[in-house]
Amino acid sequence: MDTLDLLLHPVRLRIVHAMSGGRTRTTSDLCADLPDVPKTTVYRHVGLLAEAGALEVVDEQRVHGAVERHYRLRREQAGIDADAAASMSLNDHRHGFAAAMAALLAEFNAYLDREHADPTADSVSYRQFPLWLNQDELAELISEISSAVLSRMGNEATPDRTAHLLSTILFPTEEPARHRTDEQADHHQ
Repeated sequence: MDTLDLLLHPVRLRIVHAMSGGRTRTTSDLCADLPDVPKTTVYRHVGLLAEAGALEVVDEQRVHGAVERHYRLRREQAGIDADAAASMSLNDHRHGFAAAMAALLAEFNAYLDREHADPTADSVSYRQFPLWLNQDELAELISEISSAVLSRMGNEATPDRTAHLLSTILFPTEEPARHRTDEQADHHQ
């Protein structure tokens, strides 16, 4: 299974999210974190991620006659790099976006289903901001966001940290100026 097929799946995306922060987890731990996903489904997708090298086994223990594996996320194997993203077809992007949205919706519903969910106290936000940007401003915005996120991507799970899911969505809502005819560009000025 190629990286795109592996990672562009809502359940596998949620497993990758749950494994972030350098944590070591068992499949049983993941089942507890994803109570809305059938256990057999979690086990199947953990197996696929491990087989593909996105999860590595760091420990094995005998528990009640069975072998319990402890997994860790291999971040370099659990992402779509720039080259892979550049090779994606429009249908691949459509499929990837749908998988990301399905995972995001499932994660948000799981959050709301918690006994003590409090969106206000937990600083939950789901805003959208239409922005008018030229190419330089767009590049600057992407650089600023990337810098802010990447500086925190290496944070390990610690008792004083809570995992948060940050999803950025950015795309033009109109035809970019470089693709418009002169008449259309004059109309928009």
